Amino acid sequence: MFPTLKLYDTYRRKIAKFTPISNKMVTLYACGPTVYDFAHLGNLRNYLFVDVLRRVLELNGYRLKHVMNITDVGHLTSDADSGEDKMQKGARKHGQSAWQIAKFFEAAFLEDLGKLSIMQPSSLCRATEHIAEQIEYIEDLERKGFTYQTLDGVYFDTQKLASYGKIAKLDIAGLQGGKRVELGEKRQITDFALWKFSETDKSIAAAKQERQMQWSSPWGIGFPGWHIECSAMSEKYLGTKFDIHVGGEDHIPVHHANEIAQSEGRHGHQPANFWMHGYFLQMGKEKLSKSGKSLLLRDLLEQGYDPLAFRYLVLTGHYRSSMQFSMQALQSAAIALQRLRTMVADWLVDACHESSDLQKSADHAQVSAADKGIINLEYQLAFLNCVNNDLNMPQALAILWAVVKSKLSAADKRATVLYFDQVFALSLHKSTNTIQIPSEITALAEQRLQARLNRRWAKSDQIREKLRQLGYVITDTDSGYQLQTTL
Repeated sequence: MFPTLKLYDTYRRKIAKFTPISNKMVTLYACGPTVYDFAHLGNLRNYLFVDVLRRVLELNGYRLKHVMNITDVGHLTSDADSGEDKMQKGARKHGQSAWQIAKFFEAAFLEDLGKLSIMQPSSLCRATEHIAEQIEYIEDLERKGFTYQTLDGVYFDTQKLASYGKIAKLDIAGLQGGKRVELGEKRQITDFALWKFSETDKSIAAAKQERQMQWSSPWGIGFPGWHIECSAMSEKYLGTKFDIHVGGEDHIPVHHANEIAQSEGRHGHQPANFWMHGYFLQMGKEKLSKSGKSLLLRDLLEQGYDPLAFRYLVLTGHYRSSMQFSMQALQSAAIALQRLRTMVADWLVDACHESSDLQKSADHAQVSAADKGIINLEYQLAFLNCVNNDLNMPQALAILWAVVKSKLSAADKRATVLYFDQVFALSLHKSTNTIQIPSEITALAEQRLQARLNRRWAKSDQIREKLRQLGYVITDTDSGYQLQTTL
């Protein structure tokens, strides 16, 4: 019945049928944030893409083992392994230790995920807590002849791999011929650091004072390169081969090319069967970033926006396409989201009206007709065809609005749209009216709850109808009830 799930693999540059290594368990590794500052909306768009992927996989019946790293050390301001460590830079900016800002901004990041209804991973692994695994990985690469040492660190020799850079279709010869950066002791422009030494022109004691995050290693005191953490931690939690590796489009030419090189050097094969990448969010002609043009989720909240309005906006673009952000577009998304929630609430009321003649029995608890709605098969299949075709969320939203305009019953519309919301995660069941519910309404709801507990079904029905006439729909839940206003 289900359409085949097909996903785009960056490595092969094509959409292919997804078949997991294990029958029902999908293993997924996601590149997480570098926690030296707040995540901006461009970052969050990528994690929304990963969340949609997770939800679609689960809709297809798969269980997920989702691992995401937290980069809290070792990411220099330049992908060329030069410049200042981002954690050191962030510590100086905020007047705290690198350890303090890592903890603070990790918590802020996870809070943003929650506000956007992004599910947290099964495992959240921090680079600083896996130094031993990273050192072990580098030692294995060294034994197999893939490394060399310079005055400032241990480097991976990309010349040892003929396949290096295939995921990004890198022109290695062109890069070498046109290089304009100072290589230092690096042999090739594409070689990258596995382990960086602490400042070499200072005593060890002085270096310890200068650098807050450093460890002993077989090569000297220092810290791991950025790329090795993902290889070491993905292998620890998912094994040497897993199903899907996700990240941002900026990871393709450097970070993921280097992850693949490390895995091929150590194991003779790349780590993932599918490589998937979310694309940038732009303002004008520039991408949103932590420096320069940037917007934070908290900026939108301060202006009174529901964070899920941003989620709706992101769903209107395909994850493999760059997307323009504007406040006007966000406002349109907010209006659309409010309209959807209002209609879902109205359908609940309409469904109750439609079934009022059928709900006169007092010998069992009434169940809302809306909860008996049937998911329309035609629209369900159309929705699945969209989401299973490389997560085509713009088309999936079009199916949702087609249901809104359809001639289905109110109960069936509600059931069908809430089925879609398993993937959209827009909390469409929530009332859009934020006014405080009057105490007399709450008192009536409590009276009805007591009537139900005492199996006084006729009394319960009378109060439900009275609430409806006053403009409120009451829905029974496992924990009691939920009130929604239709005023």
